[in-house]
Amino acid sequence: MPNIVKKESFDYSFDITACSTCQGRCCTGESGYIYVTKAEILTICEFLDLSVKDFMQEYLFKKAYKYSIRERRFGEEHECIFYDRDTNGCVIYEARPLQCRTFPFWDYYKTRVDELKLECPGVIGV
Repeated sequence: MPNIVKKESFDYSFDITACSTCQGRCCTGESGYIYVTKAEILTICEFLDLSVKDFMQEYLFKKAYKYSIRERRFGEEHECIFYDRDTNGCVIYEARPLQCRTFPFWDYYKTRVDELKLECPGVIGV
């Protein structure tokens, strides 16, 4: 099945077609950090046709020695500044950071599959 993704060392699979059904739960909810590397910053800047300076001022904040994408409040929740509620998607999807590209296959969830299933309807197994 081409819509089912399985990663080595994870006890679950992921159905990519479920993304259209969940209102971006991986992009919304509790506050968190969406870390970006220098290379990812450059990729996003090119995608948005922004200077690095303007991008960093508008969309990033520094957390210790790293940079994270800003969030905005929506009611009681937080959401990535690049999440678009109208389209239920990411406005920088093609240039999104590795952290976003690898969800739901994060080491954190290897022992928290029940927590992940509450967040992501595309998780299959276990």
